[in-house]
Parts: sequence; structure tokens; C-alpha cells
Amino acid sequence: MTTRTPTVALLYPGHAAEDDYPLAETALDGTIRLPVIITEIESDDHTVEAMRAVGTDMPLREGANRALAHAPDALIWACTSGSFLYGWDGAHEQVARVAEQVGLPVSSTSLAFAAACRELGVTSVSVAATYPAPVADGFTAFLAGAGVTVISSSAHDIHTATEAGILDGDNLFEMVRAADSPDVQAILVPDTALHTIGWVADLEREIGKPVLTANQVTVWQATRLVGVDATTNGLGMLFTSDAAASA
Repeated sequence: MTTRTPTVALLYPGHAAEDDYPLAETALDGTIRLPVIITEIESDDHTVEAMRAVGTDMPLREGANRALAHAPDALIWACTSGSFLYGWDGAHEQVARVAEQVGLPVSSTSLAFAAACRELGVTSVSVAATYPAPVADGFTAFLAGAGVTVISSSAHDIHTATEAGILDGDNLFEMVRAADSPDVQAILVPDTALHTIGWVADLEREIGKPVLTANQVTVWQATRLVGVDATTNGLGMLFTSDAAASA
């Protein structure tokens, strides 16, 4: 008898770093399927207006309808700024509307960051943001709703998701090193347009504390939604069996 693999469909705006998710599937030994459904966007500019626009009901509902072709057990809105820029309450309302539409559990990358911080017992963080300051400030405000204090936030003024998607490991490591300080328990990297899955474990070995990235926490939240054992050594402390004790 063949056992069906749990499936979480990821609604992903445009094209940038969606190829991180097949890497994560491989790291998790195929215990979960993560089909990516590209949602329509008018602009990938890292402005408050453009990023809020990608998270409006129309593209999410249309993407969710297409996601049902994969017979998913749950959905995740795999976008950080397109969820946190609606605020703590608005991010919950956003996924609740999609959940009502599809009749399945639904979460988002921003809510995954909050859940990951709770899992690790993290309450003070530094943020290494690709975005310009007005967007990065929205993440700080969102995290406050989750009881997480941002000690420092660096905005790197990368103006589009496309530009973020072509950053290499050297740039990522530089961003994270610059964000680190003894006063923070973890470093958060909030952009699903940034490739990070292949480097999270190395980042944590160098920094010596949890590094939570957008695509990483999205995958972790996906495993939680469908009850998959997420223990693996390749995706950072969040995915180890003693994650909370490691923080």
C-alpha cells in the first residue's frame, strides 16, 4: 500500500527564489511535498504600496484556486512583506480569508516567523532586511505584535524582489554578520525572494545562534501544518529535535 506524502502548496508572488523549496524538500528526504504556485503581481518593487498589493485578496484567491489541483493538505502564503505590512491582526485576517475559501489550514511566512520565535524561546532579535527602511519598519511593528523585540534592524535598500533573488552567498553572509550582536538571541532575514536554504546551517555555525530566514521558516511552518517530523541537520537549529534548548 502506497502512503500519500503530505502536501503543502506554497503561494509565491512572482519569480525570485522559489527554487529554494525543492532544495528543502530534498533536505527533508521527501517527507513533504511543497508545490509552488506563482501568484500574479503587478510590481516586485520593495515599496510599501507594491508589497501590500501582492497580498490583496484577488491574487491570493486566484492562486489558492490553482493550488487545489495539487490536492494539498494545507496552504502557505509564502511572502513576508505581503503579509506583515498588514500588521499583526491583518496578517491573521489575510490567511483566515484564504482558509475559509479552500477549507484547509492556511498560514503565511510572517506568521511562521512569529511561530518559529516562540518555538525557540526567542524574544529579542536583530533583523537583516533586504528591503528599504519603510518596509523593514513594518516587520519590526509586526514582530512587536508577536512579543518579539527588534534590538536592531538593518535595511539594505534592495529595491526589487528580482534584485534580491540574484544575491549570492557572500552578500547574505555579509548581511547576517553585520546584523549580529551579543544583545540578540537570533537573527531574522525576512525576504522569500532571497536564496537562503542552502546556507542556513553554515550561517548558524559561523554566527553561533539561530538564523531564521523567510524560506526556512515557511518550510518549517509547512511541516507543522501537516504534522511531518521536521528533524534534519541541514536546515538550521529550528529543524533540530532540541531546537528550543539550542536557542
